[in-house]
Amino acid sequence: MTSATATTAVSAGLVAGPPIASLPITRESAAGALAAFRISCPSLIRRTDPTGLTRGTDWKPACDAAAGASGDPQRFFARFFETVQVGDGKAFATGYYIPEIAGSREHRSGYAPIYGRPSDLVDVDLGLFSDSLKGKKIRGRVEGTNFVPYYDRTAIEEGALRGKAKILAYAVDPVELFFLQVQGSGLVRLPDGEVLRIGYETQNGRDYTGIGKLMRDRGLLGPGQSSMQGIVAWLHANPEQGRAIMRENKSFVFFRLLDGPPLGAMGLPVSAQSTVAADVRFVPLGAPVFLSMDRTDATGLWVAQDTGGAIKGTNRFDTFWGAGEDARAIAGGMSARGTAFVLVPVGTLSRLGVAQPRP
Repeated sequence: MTSATATTAVSAGLVAGPPIASLPITRESAAGALAAFRISCPSLIRRTDPTGLTRGTDWKPACDAAAGASGDPQRFFARFFETVQVGDGKAFATGYYIPEIAGSREHRSGYAPIYGRPSDLVDVDLGLFSDSLKGKKIRGRVEGTNFVPYYDRTAIEEGALRGKAKILAYAVDPVELFFLQVQGSGLVRLPDGEVLRIGYETQNGRDYTGIGKLMRDRGLLGPGQSSMQGIVAWLHANPEQGRAIMRENKSFVFFRLLDGPPLGAMGLPVSAQSTVAADVRFVPLGAPVFLSMDRTDATGLWVAQDTGGAIKGTNRFDTFWGAGEDARAIAGGMSARGTAFVLVPVGTLSRLGVAQPRP
């Protein structure tokens, strides 16, 4: 179970999964995943897979077939893929969506700026300095002759970016802006009805802290309040304490204006109810994933086309639900557990030396 090119996913341990034809994949789920997979293909066959599971050329037969595939989408996946369980396969899935918040081009008291990328934010590829650090990157800023961590959420909210970052617009509600940052993209509706579409540009390099867990651990959330909607309601009802809690998440997201649909980590459009965010150390970005969960709406075939600051670990996923109130309700309350299987091109497990069950 070793390979000269294998890295994180392989070191986590691999177990061959069941035949795809035996999985309860609905036609609707397979059709959505096939459409999303087609979008991923141009990047899949070019990029280097940091998991060590696949090579760009491995995906070419499936991508060539996907371009002209018609008829039975379930048969397509059964023909070109095999499944593998990374680690223990125990999966946890949340949800995200495209929020719409009220905004303005003009600043008013209580409004919060929506920033573009700061001019002094520096990305450093540590692999350029040491082979042992390949694949690792950090962000920060230069202070004199030193490279230091970038400003955290508190410093930014207190004005550290003044003159250093373009303000794209102002959010009427800072709490809604906080959760727009968590989602990574969204819509800003201006008073005249114009809608600005903004997408993730980068973040400040600080670690993400989920405030929901902090609030639950401190006993701040009562029964039925653990969803995103419940957390937002609590923050609005307790503004001073809420501001302090939000600042415990030192991560801060910077945006850019978009002309087209929302884009995922591959720089390609994401698809509602078919795209899932994953940790690229364990799941090849662009690969299909089957989730068998304790919630039927999370169970099905997805395509890993995105990443997220909180999406870390072998089988941690974030399901994408699109825009609108229904998407907000599903994503905000999504908390599902079960088993995950990554779909890789046929022949991958044999190449990696993963023992496969006898027919």
